[in-house]
Amino acid sequence: MPDKKIKILMVEDDPFFSRLCSRALEDEGFNVVLASNGELGLEAAEKEDPDLILLDIMLPRMNGFEVLAGIRSSSDPKVASKPIIILSNLYAKEEEEKSQKLRANDYLIKANTTSEELIKKIREILSKNQNK
Repeated sequence: MPDKKIKILMVEDDPFFSRLCSRALEDEGFNVVLASNGELGLEAAEKEDPDLILLDIMLPRMNGFEVLAGIRSSSDPKVASKPIIILSNLYAKEEEEKSQKLRANDYLIKANTTSEELIKKIREILSKNQNK
C-alpha cells in the first residue's frame, strides 16, 4: 500500500448501503468520505480531492448524471479528470451509454457487485490512472 491513504468519495443517499460499503472499503485501507446528495457530492469532489469517486444516479437535489457532468466540466483539470465509477441499481442501456458519454470510468450495478468486486475494480482503475 502506498504511504498516502487513498481517498474515495462516495456519493450515496442510502445510509445503510453507505455504511456497508464504506466499512468494506475502510477495512481495505481506504479513507472514505461520504456525501448524501448530489450537491454535496459535487462540492466534495472539488474540496476533498478524492482519488476516486463512487457515484449513485438516483440522488436528491442533483442526480448522478448532473454531478458527473459538473465534475467533468470543472475548470480545475485535476477535478475534471477524477476517476468515477457509477454504482447504482438503476440499469438500462441508455443509462450506461449516458454515463460513458459523460466519461464515467465504469458502471456497476449495486445488486450484482460484491464488495470484493468493487474493491478490485477500484484498484484496477486507480492503477490505470497512475500509469497515465
